[in-house]
Amino acid sequence: MREFVVEADGGSRGNPGPAGYGAVVLDPKTGETLAEAAEYIGVATNNVAEYKGLVAGLKAAKALDPDASIRVRMDSKLVVEQMSGRWKIKHPDMKPLAAAAARVFPASQVTYEWIPRERNKHADRLANEAMDAGKKGKQWEPSRSTAELGARDAEAARVVGDAAAGAARARAALSGATGAAEAVTVRAEPVAGAAGVGEAAPTAPPVGWGPADLGAPATFVLLRHGETPLTPEKRFSGSGGSDPSLSPAGLRQAEAVAAALAARGTIQEIVSSPLKRCRETAETVAARLNLDVRIEDGLRETDFGAWEGLTFAEVRERYGDDLTAWLASAKVAPTGGGESFATVARRVAATRDKLIARYEGRTVLLVTHVTPIKTLVRLALGAPPESLFRMELSTASVSVVAYYADGNASLRLLNDTSHLR
Repeated sequence: MREFVVEADGGSRGNPGPAGYGAVVLDPKTGETLAEAAEYIGVATNNVAEYKGLVAGLKAAKALDPDASIRVRMDSKLVVEQMSGRWKIKHPDMKPLAAAAARVFPASQVTYEWIPRERNKHADRLANEAMDAGKKGKQWEPSRSTAELGARDAEAARVVGDAAAGAARARAALSGATGAAEAVTVRAEPVAGAAGVGEAAPTAPPVGWGPADLGAPATFVLLRHGETPLTPEKRFSGSGGSDPSLSPAGLRQAEAVAAALAARGTIQEIVSSPLKRCRETAETVAARLNLDVRIEDGLRETDFGAWEGLTFAEVRERYGDDLTAWLASAKVAPTGGGESFATVARRVAATRDKLIARYEGRTVLLVTHVTPIKTLVRLALGAPPESLFRMELSTASVSVVAYYADGNASLRLLNDTSHLR
């Protein structure tokens, strides 16, 4: 019996938002890519996109050999646990997705394995390529041209690609969506009968009220660190500067928020940015709650490049044109190799997904900075990047976002500083 490895991933820029998936079929002995699949699926949640990637990967593997043994590897804890039968599938929008995946191969031929996000880069890249293509109203193109394949492989790619494109056109005609496109490249035997690769996607979960049986969400209590000597002077203080400690006022703020969180009694885990001001805040809370602090690099602040340590007025005077461009576009980075807000958003979203999978159903204190907190709030609301400039976020303030199993998020609190009064 042949064996294939299927790696799949999906993403949503907004959750729900513009979404796409990617999947790759690999030879486990050589690591050779045997098939790739990717599609922009319009507005959907991360979970919908991940399940769609799984279905496409399984169908691409079945096109190669319906009798093969399949080892699925994904960084979605939800999909892996649900498909393995260890977690119940309660949400009605998830059930048809799981059923579609289960129908591709007999259960005895498929095993599921969770892998860290960094080991799922191929499928993640395909998903992002599909989303980028969909944003431009174009069809995803495989990274390797079918012209490079042998005539036999090229015919296989044409058969599957035609079937996928036809299904995508049918979906677009039925739904009125624009830009949906799917393509599959196969590097193996001809695959006549592979028309099922383009099966229609289930409807994305609605925004708003959902079923009451989703279970406990992963709840992130977002704590901005206490004040530093740079805070009252309103200086840029990111991850590329002097890494200041808390000021005496900041230490008092950390003690106050620790007392408030201890009284609330709901925090089960603590995760902190690696920067000193966050670690000191987190350790103050952890000592009161008798918990350990876990460091997560993805929660660090934006790198402000040459602007680190400067006031807004000083940046305006020295780098006026760069500052104007930065304020006008989330894709523009600060002078001197800093990070754009778009780059930070990708980092924060990846960290969010990892932490949601790790802490499903738990209440976690994330001690971090202005930009990561505002970004998590923005993504939860599906708000545009410019909303970052329209939120007030005080030092030692608390905000709360809950993430449910259907992929939806709920903002429960923003910039609460009542514990400091």
